[in-house]
Amino acid sequence: MTAGDAAGSDTGGLFAAIDNKDAASFVQYLAEDAVFRFGSAPPVRGRAAVREAVDGFFSTIAGCRHVIGNSLCSGATLVCEGEVTYRRHDGSEITLPFTNVFEYEGDLIAHYKIYIDIGPLYA
Repeated sequence: MTAGDAAGSDTGGLFAAIDNKDAASFVQYLAEDAVFRFGSAPPVRGRAAVREAVDGFFSTIAGCRHVIGNSLCSGATLVCEGEVTYRRHDGSEITLPFTNVFEYEGDLIAHYKIYIDIGPLYA
């Protein structure tokens, strides 16, 4: 994959799957043996394990929506920064900044790293 390919990748569909709390659709963007790391949580490897981890996270929130502010590409790496607004089960919301790093192998994400301080969501 080139930087141009990464820039044209379907991150909109990926973030829509997340915002719809659809872990099954989300993992279709990942390579079978992808490594996923969310904040300071330990890395998770493989679609099934990632789906389980993401479903677990989704159960702790009522909803979310992402707004991408900037994207940068270098080779097969795409970096997206933006803000995510989480809706808690009590109806309150909090908006947090994040940066995601996607390392592609072909059309699928092999390494997915999310840099976020998720602590305020649960405070």
